[in-house]
Amino acid sequence: MGDISQTEPSEPVELIGGVEKRVIKVVPPDPAWSAKFAVERETIATALGVKAVRVDHIGSTSVPGLAAKPIIDIALSVGDVDREEDYLTDLITAGYQLRVREPGHRMVRTPDLGVHVHVCTAGSDWERRQLLFRDGLRYDESDRATYNSLKTQLAQRDWPDMNAYAAAKSPLITEITARAEKWAARSGWTV
Repeated sequence: MGDISQTEPSEPVELIGGVEKRVIKVVPPDPAWSAKFAVERETIATALGVKAVRVDHIGSTSVPGLAAKPIIDIALSVGDVDREEDYLTDLITAGYQLRVREPGHRMVRTPDLGVHVHVCTAGSDWERRQLLFRDGLRYDESDRATYNSLKTQLAQRDWPDMNAYAAAKSPLITEITARAEKWAARSGWTV
């Protein structure tokens, strides 16, 4: 969701441009978020063609009724995230900038920082967890309200960077994901 990390602390994470201090602002839900995603999905599809195996709206802006940082998070599934030569130049040419490189995940973003495209391998655990978390929040009103409350509270604090804010949400994300796993098993949910 940008919100769910796959990488263990011992694995290297490269932040292109280093740590950035940014104000964390959580805003009420905006119906325009889905239209903004649709524009970016088209940009990605045009840039990558069939190399874009899946393009999904993830993160808080993808969950109706959920407050969010006004950043559109997108999961872009490709054949193999480690084969950057298959997709990265095309994304850069389309206007995105590489920000994060870590095992199993890359993140590119727009220059205005309003869109984060999380690149992963199609069929990977990273892809599944992002979609499961999103769909679990869409399904479970109680989890959605609890997550909304935590994000709003955390946004009131001063954070050294967005990664610290994301880390503070991790324990609740883990709990919600565990409940979403049970829901997925009961409902037959799949990616």
